[in-house]
Amino acid sequence: MIILLLGPPGAGKGTQGERIAAALKIPKLATGDVLRAAVRDGTAQGRAAKAYMDRGDLVPDEVILGIMKEALAAPSAASGVVLDGVVRTVPQADGLARVLADLGRRLDVVLVFDVDEEELVRRLGARTVCEGCQTPYMGRDPGSACAKCGGRLVRRADDEPEAVRNRMRTYRAQTAPVLEWYAARAKSGGPRVVRIEAAGEVAAIERRVLEALGR
Repeated sequence: MIILLLGPPGAGKGTQGERIAAALKIPKLATGDVLRAAVRDGTAQGRAAKAYMDRGDLVPDEVILGIMKEALAAPSAASGVVLDGVVRTVPQADGLARVLADLGRRLDVVLVFDVDEEELVRRLGARTVCEGCQTPYMGRDPGSACAKCGGRLVRRADDEPEAVRNRMRTYRAQTAPVLEWYAARAKSGGPRVVRIEAAGEVAAIERRVLEALGR
C-alpha cells in the first residue's frame, strides 16, 4: 500500500507517519530524509541535488522526484510506503503519479490531516526541532539533546504565531488545488482521499487513521 500524507505544518504528519509505517510494517519516506540520504550516499540524483544546494539554490522538482523514484524502487519499499512531504503542489502531484507509473505502481490513499488554525498556532509554539536531523519534539526545551541523533533542539522562527498564520495562508493557496486534483482523480479510479480529524491525543488520531485504512 502506498499512502500519501497531506496537511498543514504542525498537523502531525511526521508523528502519524512513523506510527502508520510501524503499524503496517512499511517504511516512511520523508522528502528531507530521502534527499539527505541521497546526497550522503552520492547517488546520481544525490550528486545533482548537492550541486544545487552548494550554490544555495532550491533543488528542483525533477531532481527531488528522481530521488524519490530511487527510494521507491528500493527493495525495502516493495510492500508499500508512507510518503510525507512529497507533494505540496499540483506539478509535484502529477510528477509523483508519473514516477509511480514508470515503476508500475500506483498511489492507493491520500490522507489529509485537518486541524484548526488556532490549534496549530498553539502546537507549533510549543515545538522544538533538532538542528541536525530536523526531528520535531513537543514540550522539549531549546538546548535539549535530540533523542535520535544527539543534536541540539532549537525553536524555529517560523513557528512563531504570525509566521504560522502566514505558513497556513501559503499552505491553503498551494494545497487547495492539490486536493481538487486528487478529488477529481478519485472519481475515475484514482487514489482514495480520506480526511482525518487530527486534533486530540496522538493514539486516538492513529486509531482514526488505521480505521480509515481498514486496519
